[in-house]
Amino acid sequence: MGATHVFNGTQVVMVDDQYTGWCGKDTYDIVCKGPERVPATWRAANRWSCNESRESGGMQAGYRYAVLAVTLPMLAVAMPSQAQDSGWQGSLGAGAIYAPDYLGSDDYETSAWPAVNLTYGDSMYINMRDGVGWNVIHRNGWRVSPFLGYTFGRDNDDDLHHLDKVDGGVTAGLRTEYTAGHWQYSAAVETPLSGDVDGYHATAKAHWRSRLTQRLAVSLGPNIAYGSNAWTEDMFGISARESRRSGLDAYSPNEGYFRIGANASASYYLTRTWSITGIVGVSRLTGDAKDSPIVEEIGDATQSYVGGFINYNF
Repeated sequence: MGATHVFNGTQVVMVDDQYTGWCGKDTYDIVCKGPERVPATWRAANRWSCNESRESGGMQAGYRYAVLAVTLPMLAVAMPSQAQDSGWQGSLGAGAIYAPDYLGSDDYETSAWPAVNLTYGDSMYINMRDGVGWNVIHRNGWRVSPFLGYTFGRDNDDDLHHLDKVDGGVTAGLRTEYTAGHWQYSAAVETPLSGDVDGYHATAKAHWRSRLTQRLAVSLGPNIAYGSNAWTEDMFGISARESRRSGLDAYSPNEGYFRIGANASASYYLTRTWSITGIVGVSRLTGDAKDSPIVEEIGDATQSYVGGFINYNF
């Protein structure tokens, strides 16, 4: 199977010179040599445009934000859009995620979250996964973008009520993505500009995405994240004062940690503008994060989640 493109916001798959796409209730087969050569009569009648596929978005405090940062690239292979390439397009929606109440917790809860994913042509994006970014490079499958994001800290309730609260803050970073066929690879590094978390955080992900039928899209892939020593200290360290209050051993990480995981999603398009998505994933904390009493004594190094979203695509 060949390259995938979006016509009228709907992903189509090229097999040899044949593009097959779903538009409304009908399936159209269009023979052409490339997306830029879609017959003008089709473009005029159906507002067909040629652009790369878009992804949907969705978020939760603490661990749930990390869940979405990993999972939202997979919420859909392509979201239908009726906007032109030069304007705003994307999706808005809502959903819920059942996940640990903080990174490293063994207590799970369900929380509702909005789903936001917007792009302005090829130059700008706004979504819950990546924050607000500007594509300084976007060609030949590559996208490089500085971005502003947000990292959540950690509340001091339930098992952590004797520990200090860790405030989140705005982050600045750089992201690089490469798309080749059904695969998308991405890497990002960010550092906080405000809040109680210091250091830096890096992620690397790979996703295999495909549309199995005209209405059903799936995605799956591995991911890995690294938190620096300072980041790990702020999120998983326990001071002597906190130790006296909580009864947990004082703990000062000596190095950063890795979180290794995998996720999968399936999106079903009810109509050209409405879709529903289910997500599932699991990850494992390693290193000094896993050894922290916050994880080892009152939490769990294995983290899993499940969720669902409904999106309106435009």
